[in-house]
Amino acid sequence: MPRSRIPEPIVDLLLVAVAAVWGASFLVAKALTEEVGAASTLALRFLAAVVGLAVLCVVRRERLPHGRGLAIAAALGCTQALVIGLETWGVHLTSATNAGLLISLALVCTPVLESVASRSWLPRTYFVAAVAAVVGVAMLVSDGGLRTPTVGDLLVIVAAIVRAVHVTASARLTRTRSDSTLGVVMVQLVVCAVASCAIAGAPLVDAAASLSPRGWASVAFLGLLCSVFAFVVQLWAVRRTSATRASILMGTEPVWALAAGVALGGESLALVGLAGAALIVAASYAGQAIERRHRLAQDARARGEAREPSVPSLP
Repeated sequence: MPRSRIPEPIVDLLLVAVAAVWGASFLVAKALTEEVGAASTLALRFLAAVVGLAVLCVVRRERLPHGRGLAIAAALGCTQALVIGLETWGVHLTSATNAGLLISLALVCTPVLESVASRSWLPRTYFVAAVAAVVGVAMLVSDGGLRTPTVGDLLVIVAAIVRAVHVTASARLTRTRSDSTLGVVMVQLVVCAVASCAIAGAPLVDAAASLSPRGWASVAFLGLLCSVFAFVVQLWAVRRTSATRASILMGTEPVWALAAGVALGGESLALVGLAGAALIVAASYAGQAIERRHRLAQDARARGEAREPSVPSLP
């Protein structure tokens, strides 16, 4: 189906679905890391993802990218592996709720990276929203009292920055290419699986052998829904919309993470933490709205300049 015929509401709905499964993934990943450790969790997740997507590629007779397309897919696989690795180690060392909220800082970082790439700087009001998001982070990690962020908190913050780089790079490097979305994601997942298995090492075999049925269900959820489904939809959608719009829609992830952590994980936030969580989400969305108005105004000016007839110079 041609890209132009894909209804925008369908793209939006699928991106929100990605946010929902990713929001729930923090709680699932935390439970799995407590059973087999962070390194084995990553390896099992990506191995399950590779098997699941390989079956889909065979059924659909998808071709893997080659040449420059293969190099781009492999590079995006490295950044994706880094994002998920930082998130997993981070959630292992902090709460699922904190991790899900802190990752929303990618909403603030993505427009900045896009503006740098397009050489079009954002208005000052955007950076007011960015500062508000940082204040929200400080309130969230303070847990009702001043303290330094945990190592887990810092890892998730770094993951948010790397995710912004990954989303921006995915949009700019793949939008004009005709490589199969499934083929590109397949290469990414293979890179992630190889890297995570190398890090996990020999203990991975013992971890898989000792995994409980609930643990295998978690592996299937993380591998098939949070990796195959989410990665395919993310790349498919970002090639049909802006990286910033994709980030806005996937920005509901902290809401899902908070709901899962509180309702299913029994986690809680102090009043200051709740205020910080609200400030992070509100500032992120305010920043996105400012960026969108700025981008639309620029597009309108560009169209106006293109239509303006040239005036011949006087002799």
